[in-house]
Amino acid sequence: MKKALCLFLVCLMGAFGFAWAEGAEEAAPSAESNSPALADGIYTAKFKTDSSMFRVSEACEGKGTLTVQDGVMTIHISLGSKNIVNLFPGKAEDAKLEGAALLEPTVDTVTYSDGYEEEVFGFDVPVPALDTDFDLALIGTKGVWYDHVVSVTDPEPVE
Repeated sequence: MKKALCLFLVCLMGAFGFAWAEGAEEAAPSAESNSPALADGIYTAKFKTDSSMFRVSEACEGKGTLTVQDGVMTIHISLGSKNIVNLFPGKAEDAKLEGAALLEPTVDTVTYSDGYEEEVFGFDVPVPALDTDFDLALIGTKGVWYDHVVSVTDPEPVE
């Protein structure tokens, strides 16, 4: 009896899985729609993170400069300090591997609304897609890697 019940459940799950896969296949974009979401150019865009400890400088109002060239997107973000020394597009465990291509910081000057200027680290982060969460690991001054999830949204052309 148990074998028959297990066989029935396996068949039922298989049928639902097949129906779901067919629906997902219909919803998937066709290969013809692989054009870039944005025309080549420069935009401002929101950079959202999953942590208040890892964020764009408040002087930048949560935004960075998104550059699209030949369909490849990169956002330059200025962080709130110099405490994050490298970023890695992916997971922390992969960032630790020998030969991992770490994102190196630039020194940016941000200006707050009261006129105060501060030097902070900035990074050019590759953006795989807009409005989609992606992994971005970071290492701080204490030498520990942390996993984060970020997204880039609401691009607006720079005039």
